[in-house]
Amino acid sequence: MTITLITGANKGIGFETARQLLALGHVVYIGARDVERGEKAAAALGARFVQLDVTDDASVSSALATIDSAEGRLDVLVNNAGILGHGVTDGPTALRAFNTNAVGIVRVTEAALPLLRKSPNPTVVTVSSSAGSFWAVTNPERPEFNLPLALYSASKAAATMLTVQYAKSQLGIKFNAVEPGTTATDMTAAFGVGRTPEESAKVVVRLATLDADGTTGTFQDENGEVPW
Repeated sequence: MTITLITGANKGIGFETARQLLALGHVVYIGARDVERGEKAAAALGARFVQLDVTDDASVSSALATIDSAEGRLDVLVNNAGILGHGVTDGPTALRAFNTNAVGIVRVTEAALPLLRKSPNPTVVTVSSSAGSFWAVTNPERPEFNLPLALYSASKAAATMLTVQYAKSQLGIKFNAVEPGTTATDMTAAFGVGRTPEESAKVVVRLATLDADGTTGTFQDENGEVPW
């Protein structure tokens, strides 16, 4: 069995990633801040639930301790939790965006590393965004060029960089970042764009199911590596 933890998985891309990995035979732990929503999502899928708030050290430690006690290892970590951080651009909003989208990755990954090292094929996938790609946001032909999400873009650039640095420092564990595609979720409802979460989750699942000799230290979308 492959033991998988997905953060922010009670809805959207995280929920669909969980559904698809369950269909492939994974034991999936849904991490969510809200206990009621997380338990409801886990029950709907036949997954397991752990309360996990990526902005809270105690919550993260408790979630990984629960998985350690039940499973003794972690094979796949999907860093999916994220927020747009749009609206007013000020210090508190910036701190919240970076705390969730970048610092949260550090919290969860560091807590998960001891369990990942017990896996025969440890894999970490971070759901990032081409909105954090310098190449994309400076290219007038790309939709990211006009995207008014400075804090989201900056924090996702940090998320991709963290992925690459972890890949360099944690040899033996695959780390890849993914652009899942513009997706119609609660987070993007205000923009009225995007494809279904089911379609985008396929991109995440591909990187979450790499063989032991699979790629590491990359930023990819459904077509392959993305310049950033």
